Amino acid sequence: MPEQSSTTSFVPGRCGVVGLGLMGGSFARAFRAAGREVFAWNRTRSTLELAEIETVTGELTDDVIGTCELIVLAGYPQSAIDWLREKADLIADGAIVIDTVGVKRVICETCDKISEGHGWTFVGCHPMAGTQYSGFAHSRATMFKGAPMVVIPPKMGDLERADLLERLKELLAPCQFGSFTLATAGVHDHVIAFTSQLAHVVSNAYVKSPTAREHHGFSAGSYRDLTRVAQLNATMWTELFLDNADNLSDELGSIIDSLQQYKDAIDEKDAPRLKELLAEGDRIKREVEGR
Repeated sequence: MPEQSSTTSFVPGRCGVVGLGLMGGSFARAFRAAGREVFAWNRTRSTLELAEIETVTGELTDDVIGTCELIVLAGYPQSAIDWLREKADLIADGAIVIDTVGVKRVICETCDKISEGHGWTFVGCHPMAGTQYSGFAHSRATMFKGAPMVVIPPKMGDLERADLLERLKELLAPCQFGSFTLATAGVHDHVIAFTSQLAHVVSNAYVKSPTAREHHGFSAGSYRDLTRVAQLNATMWTELFLDNADNLSDELGSIIDSLQQYKDAIDEKDAPRLKELLAEGDRIKREVEGR
């Protein structure tokens, strides 16, 4: 742990971004486009040097950390935790630290403990935006425009929490999020297993059909929609899936059961049953979309 104690002041509006991949790079670009000072740290030096040309003000060194009002942890789950544990004593009193990790229980439980005894606050966050591509080269200032931001507020009094969230919204204003949704870490991980993680597993498994190599000239929107997230960062998604293994396993069990029902009806050439299954799925889709 660093010996330096946390400072008591920061430069208002100054931001620090830890990790310049797709998410971190997009935060950095959004802050810079709004005229904010943004300092960054990245494991690969060449990416940081590229970002310094037109995006970041400078490197997020130990002596700069304490001058930031907002710090964004945009790495993999364990790397975000490791950085925060190592630099906790350097963060300014009154600063806010958020993350962008796609799971929340392991992040919030650990980072909340790291924050104990310090004057800064950790707020778990998950921006609901992205692409099938990764890396700083694919980041953009408008990545989060209109997108939802899921926020896991820390345990504190209602008035104190309200003030914190309003301040966080102001700090994140350059990102132009469309909404802020409050949730617990448990609720987040339960829902995200369905809305994001299951979709990635299904898409990734779908392209393993031998027919995938024969699809050219036979595919259109359905194929593109279902395979968009088959291309993924295997290292990152392995960590995310295993950090939420219980919820993801439940969702996989549910879809396997449903697929088996379709297969049985098709194998048995049971038209009424197949029609019933298809109509049920159509009806549920319309209900959940409010149509």
